[in-house]
Amino acid sequence: MQAAPDAASPAALGAPAKQAWPAKADQVLGILVEIPAAILVVAEVVVLFSGIVARYVFHRPLIWSDELASTLFLWLAMLGAVIALRRGEHMRMTALIARLGPAKRDFFDTLGVVAGLGFLVLIAAPAFEWALEESFVVTPAMEISAAWRASAFPIGVGLMIAFSLIRLLSRTNLAQAALALGLVAVLMVVLWLLGPTLKTLGNLNLVVFFVGIVGASVFAGVPIVFSFALATFGYLALTTRVPTMTLVGRMDEGMSHLILLAVPLFVFLGLLIEMAGMAKAMVRFLASLLGHVRGGLSYVLIGAMYLVSGISGSKAADMAAVAPALFPEMKQRGAKPGDLVALLSATGAQTETIPPSIVLITIGSVTGVSIAALFPGGLVPGLVLAIGLCFVVARRYRTDDLSGVTRASGSEILKSFVVALPALALPFLIRAAVVEGVSTATEVSTIGIVYSVIVGLLVYRQFDWRRLGTILVDTASLSGAILIIIGAASAMAWGLTQSGFSRTLVDLMTHLPGGAVGFMAVSIVAFIVLGSVLEGIPAIVLFGPLLFPIAKLVGIHEVHYAMVVVLAMGLGLFAPPFGVGYYAACAIGKVNPDEGIRPILAYMLALLVGLIAVAAVPWFSIGFL
Repeated sequence: MQAAPDAASPAALGAPAKQAWPAKADQVLGILVEIPAAILVVAEVVVLFSGIVARYVFHRPLIWSDELASTLFLWLAMLGAVIALRRGEHMRMTALIARLGPAKRDFFDTLGVVAGLGFLVLIAAPAFEWALEESFVVTPAMEISAAWRASAFPIGVGLMIAFSLIRLLSRTNLAQAALALGLVAVLMVVLWLLGPTLKTLGNLNLVVFFVGIVGASVFAGVPIVFSFALATFGYLALTTRVPTMTLVGRMDEGMSHLILLAVPLFVFLGLLIEMAGMAKAMVRFLASLLGHVRGGLSYVLIGAMYLVSGISGSKAADMAAVAPALFPEMKQRGAKPGDLVALLSATGAQTETIPPSIVLITIGSVTGVSIAALFPGGLVPGLVLAIGLCFVVARRYRTDDLSGVTRASGSEILKSFVVALPALALPFLIRAAVVEGVSTATEVSTIGIVYSVIVGLLVYRQFDWRRLGTILVDTASLSGAILIIIGAASAMAWGLTQSGFSRTLVDLMTHLPGGAVGFMAVSIVAFIVLGSVLEGIPAIVLFGPLLFPIAKLVGIHEVHYAMVVVLAMGLGLFAPPFGVGYYAACAIGKVNPDEGIRPILAYMLALLVGLIAVAAVPWFSIGFL
């Protein structure tokens, strides 16, 4: 099962067999990209784990490890994005075009390829210029030119252009390709001609580009990353004097922040857990406890997200650690893929407040709120939303047929527990490593990876070396698809900030009627919207210092406000059609986004009710301070 093939997928276009030479070029170029990407995943694990050993065991920190990891990370993200494009794994919304006839659907699929190609061509020169500018920078630790890192972006863009052209040339229906190329070209020319007029519109351009163009592109089936990127590029190029090279820098900053390195590493860890037999052992034990309960493994999924939540600072990484362990067994028990990805998204939305959450640490660092107060303050709000999700699970699975399910005996439960104990120890090992200061949130997944390899080889003896190459490439592809969306969303958010939108928002909220209640209500709406394009950390860094003093001024406890803000962003992050986290969940679960939209509505409603309850009852956040 494949997760929502994007417009680059041959199957999505319904095209006949490829021409000989494009097929050969695709194969050769694909190998040349996949091998370095797989090597980069291994290199990141080795570099970060070496840093842990050198610092904690030998007390001789490697001062260059983070710098090298960051350099390799951008290459991994870009090559992963290239592989994702080649495989057709960039996420897109197809709810509307799926209802069209085959011919029209094929056209919109082709249009998605062409739209993505259009952005890549536009950004190619600025990407090269940005890399050239970076060549004059020398890194502090390794003392090498920053061009070694920055060149990943233009090379990645060039490779994506090549694969996009190969995909178009692989279609025999050249008429559709020509029509799509012509339509995209005409739209770009029209916008360019309207440039002088657009400059006079001021902030109305925010509606034109970030609502109109983004919305039209998303619903037309253009991959999410290119929808965001095209709108941002157009806004900067046509309505501002900001060099388009800046877009490249902002995408780089958004997608290659070192904390996001946890995404590919947790993706790899999740795949290793499954391959090493650890997932099967855990599921058997949990199933022996809850298998006789309707929707039992759904409750396990909710609980499992709590075990890993907050460690990585990225919900994508958290989901990547849990989904591979539970989804296969849940599917075997009859769960629909759409239901699974809907619940995964919902659990991701409500676990950001569970300590040691990196988002909470970020709030404390940029706003001055006590981190020691934030940690206990996040436990009950997360529990409130979890209860709401469990209620939906109970209602959704109340009619499940359990006539063929037998309750496990005590001896069976004990036996499965002993077998699963090495696997069950993993989440506690990961959390302990962070809490005790053995590793950072970015590094901790490497401890899990090493532990999983050892347990798989020595305990469960199910480590399949033949699958390792495939797993490494899958890790790169999935990570690239996720990271480049985050990069494009971060660039778009920066464009919004530069427009003065953030300052205008603050001024407006300061003079709201209704005092604390009005301010809290508008904050919820605002952060739901912000959460739809950002992960928590960038949004907090941008808006936290501005809004938290206002909250204190109107009489809202800072810890209470922090919990509401975090949960509101989580709701926006995972709410389709614009929530980036939802598409990340679909990519991780390898599920078409269309399948999860209807099932997720009930979960989102439960989360909204829980959020309102947390906002209305400050005790949930500050009762245990």
